[in-house]
Amino acid sequence: MASLMESPSHFQLLDVGESVTLPCVCDIGAVLFFWYKQTLGQKPKLMSSYYSYSNNGTFLNEYENNSRFSLDTGRDKNHLKISDLQISDSATYFCIETNMFDLKFCQSTTVNVKGSGLKVHQSASESIQPGGSVTLNCTVHTGTCDGPHSVYWFKDSEESHPGLIYTHGGRNHQCERKPSTQTHTCVYNLPMKSLDLSHAGTYYCAVASCGHILFGNKTTLNFEGDECSPVLVYFLSGALAFTSILVLFLTFTVRQMKQRQSAGNCYSVKRLIRMYFIFDQLCQDAESLHYAAIRDHGGNKSRRQRKDTLDECVYSSVRPQT
Repeated sequence: MASLMESPSHFQLLDVGESVTLPCVCDIGAVLFFWYKQTLGQKPKLMSSYYSYSNNGTFLNEYENNSRFSLDTGRDKNHLKISDLQISDSATYFCIETNMFDLKFCQSTTVNVKGSGLKVHQSASESIQPGGSVTLNCTVHTGTCDGPHSVYWFKDSEESHPGLIYTHGGRNHQCERKPSTQTHTCVYNLPMKSLDLSHAGTYYCAVASCGHILFGNKTTLNFEGDECSPVLVYFLSGALAFTSILVLFLTFTVRQMKQRQSAGNCYSVKRLIRMYFIFDQLCQDAESLHYAAIRDHGGNKSRRQRKDTLDECVYSSVRPQT
């Protein structure tokens, strides 16, 4: 089982050609010691092993028989020495111990060798059309950096945070060395087809090499027709203002109609109430009405005249005195 690193890490900023000693002091009782090198963007690689009951350590892989690397070993120590530093030595170095049951990270040191001359350039920004295609270019100038490198593409847009969308890995076969120089020029392409609005945004090319990670200048893809012309802006502003005024006018008109309707309803109710009281008063007065028929007993009138007289009635009401 591996345990967390207990000793603090160190950082070394050095120039090409200098020498450095990376210390490693572990607990008493360790049996085996290891040194690992991890270059930025790559997996850790085993460099050396040291058995505490032997006198010397052993280098492995490409570090074997390399006079620039050596070990200073002893009781519970395993120091790594690197001489004549090169750009490719830029990395993080881990010292690990084991007692045959678990692993422990004793020490870590990050070495950054200056003077790589690494440069990254991207293609210019451009406009894209629906259904079209575009190819983004990333040109890497390695300078004196002789180590492998990896290329990554990032996208940044208003809808989402920057994120990794593609990596070229360590495809150094796309590089060409310039005559009489150590500089490599590498060109990486990112083709995109069947473009739509989701492809709009800002793209960054990042290169990880020799302990460095460097971003290129951005490349922005603008979707044609995405920007509004001033005439369209003025037209939409005017339409919005007209719509707002119309809404206010309609609101005022509806409110006035409701008020008038409410007033008319109130007048009708008052009229009905007034008629009710008048009718009720008439009903009360009807109880005190007295009817009397006045007959004319004149005997000299003809039969027709007498009939007409009989049909004429006079009504009178007598209201009792209160």
